[in-house]
Amino acid sequence: MLNTPILFLVFNRPDTTKQVFEQIKKARPKQLFVAADGPRLTKAGEADICAATRQIIEEGVDWDCELKTLFRDENLGCGKAVSQAIDWFFENVEEGIILEDDCLPDHSFFRFCEELLEKYRFDEKIMSVSGSNLLGAWKAEEQSYFFGHGGIWGWATWRRAWKMYDRNMKDWPDAAIKERIKKAIKTTQWYDYYYPMFESAHNSSLDTWDAQWFYTILLHEGTSISPSVNLVKNIGFNIGGTHTTGSNDLITNLSVTAMEFPLTHPHNVNADVEYLSLMYDALHKKQPEDNVFQKLFSKFKHIVKIFSAVL
Repeated sequence: MLNTPILFLVFNRPDTTKQVFEQIKKARPKQLFVAADGPRLTKAGEADICAATRQIIEEGVDWDCELKTLFRDENLGCGKAVSQAIDWFFENVEEGIILEDDCLPDHSFFRFCEELLEKYRFDEKIMSVSGSNLLGAWKAEEQSYFFGHGGIWGWATWRRAWKMYDRNMKDWPDAAIKERIKKAIKTTQWYDYYYPMFESAHNSSLDTWDAQWFYTILLHEGTSISPSVNLVKNIGFNIGGTHTTGSNDLITNLSVTAMEFPLTHPHNVNADVEYLSLMYDALHKKQPEDNVFQKLFSKFKHIVKIFSAVL
């Protein structure tokens, strides 16, 4: 049985929700929190689909588990629905794992998160634990994880970190803050990529929550853990996803590998700049007109709305 609480974020995809929930059932968490945004009034039949999705959870918990739900009647949209659900989660727990309804984890993902949440519980520099590795594997023969830009395809964090989250990014207009972010992000390429996203998140033209989370980590000079092998597969492309409207070989064929235990801990807690550079190159190896930039990151950073018109 898993001691670490899980927050499961669902909406209108009973098919992917069921697959991810089956993995959660195998982990048997003692506490399961489930949050669901409300149906959109403009989408005919969505209320029934949302109800069917929620029913999977309500009828599927068959182990000794404290189940808490936050089921919205109205649709808040991605940004508010997710960030407020995480707020609710950490009003109740000190640390936990967060899974969306299209992020299918390997069973070892849960133990990986649980062990590292405990190990870095009081290290304020470490702000999140990610289950995704978009290169598939990186230095796996040397260590079990490394530090850098962690993803949100299955991740974990602590109340101490999330309490610093600022959805409005109130300090972003300050030139000194921009310089701090640029220094923390490590590479000019990634700063140039994230800059328009931060601008759009700040002025509310982008309905998102994760750009603000990454900004928060950088603002506080924090870092994230990424696994040496990929532990989570996104199964939401082309299956009714609100933000996963595209797919390509790199993402859809990204393999999942079980983590080996005991974990081999790295000696260096600084960001792995080599990995960041290689990941950037991998994501940009095709020409912009191929739309690979949009497709790869439409879920990873929820930016399809502002980039689809450009690419």
